[in-house]
This record gives sequence, structure tokens and C-alpha cells, in this order.
Amino acid sequence: DGVWAGGDCVLVRHRITGRLVHVPLGTHANKHGRVIGVNLAGGSAVFPGVVGTAVTKVCDLEIARTGLREADAREAGFDAVAATISSTTRAAYFPDRSPLTVKLIAERGTGLLLGTQIVGREGSAKRVDVCATALWNAMTVDEMINLDLGYAPPFSPVWDPVLVAARSAAEQV
Repeated sequence: DGVWAGGDCVLVRHRITGRLVHVPLGTHANKHGRVIGVNLAGGSAVFPGVVGTAVTKVCDLEIARTGLREADAREAGFDAVAATISSTTRAAYFPDRSPLTVKLIAERGTGLLLGTQIVGREGSAKRVDVCATALWNAMTVDEMINLDLGYAPPFSPVWDPVLVAARSAAEQV
């Protein structure tokens, strides 16, 4: 009693599978520190789990993921379907646009979003945050289609690639 652990040395509950997983990321470590601090000061805080959102950059290639990969979803017992789309980071007529690929994994029958992977150049990776929010709130790909995302040609095509991928996934579930 009175001993607390957090950060890279602990397992956390995955919000999609309910399983304990090891996801050593700085974002989680900082949240663990806050929860521990609140509790040490007499408060009552609980770490709510993770969906496994991560981003990285290799040279000028941005890579992002959240939730379950297709194989992970099947291994966890989901009847998973995947939709992969290619798009651009900006409107087609806007200069300096670059290609990106979005893959959404959803559960057949329910349409529940299970995971996302995104790869592309500048302006690609942070799109994963929309999907992480959808996962956190147990949204379906049908619900995602109508998300009110920001649009201006320097930032996105009029149909955001995440919404296009959600529509493609919804057609398969």
C-alpha cells in the first residue's frame, strides 16, 4: 500500500479489447504521473486506459496508428474488415500537396471502428487524432462519415481522407 507505478514499467488496459497491454509512450507516462500525483495528494484519479495512438517520422515520411491492426483485431475475436484509400494532404488544385494512405479497420456487422493506420508526407500523421477520438468514444464508421472536420484547401481536400476511408469502410460492414 502506498506504492505507485506508472509509465513504461506498467501494463495498461486497452479500451477496445479490455486486455492489459504494454504501450510505453510518453503521453501515457505523463498521464500516469498526473494520476499518481492527484492520488498522493488525497484526490481520486483513475487512468482510463489507452487506444494505442502513436506517431513517428522517418525522414519526411509520417507514420501514425491507433487502435488495433487488422491482424490484432482478428486475434482479439473481432470479425474485422479493412478499407484502404489513397488521397492527398491538401486540395487537388493546391500546391505542395502530397499523397497519403489511410487504412481503417472496423467490425463487420456493427461498424465499430477498431483501428487506423496513416502514412504520408507533411500533414498526414496528426489526422490519426480524429480516429483516436472516434475509438475513445466507441464510434462506428457510419457515425464518423458525418464528423464536422475543418476544411480549407491548404489543409485538406474538401472530403477529408479520414472521412473518405470511413465511407469506404461503412460500405463493407
